[in-house]
Amino acid sequence: MEIVYAAEKDSIANLLSEHTKSRVNPEQIVVTEDPSETGSFYVGFDLERFKLTPSGELIEQTLALLD
Repeated sequence: MEIVYAAEKDSIANLLSEHTKSRVNPEQIVVTEDPSETGSFYVGFDLERFKLTPSGELIEQTLALLD
């Protein structure tokens, strides 16, 4: 059985805290739904961007500079 996280900032902040090895408060993150995948969310924290998959995996999203 796979774990699916709801868009609860508290849960996502705890997961992000584990991933970054630093304390992340729910007020520090922005969570939006990923319209291309049910149960997936985009997570913004400071200048970093992540994608939370339905299986609970955090994937770092790299930003590209535009010309």
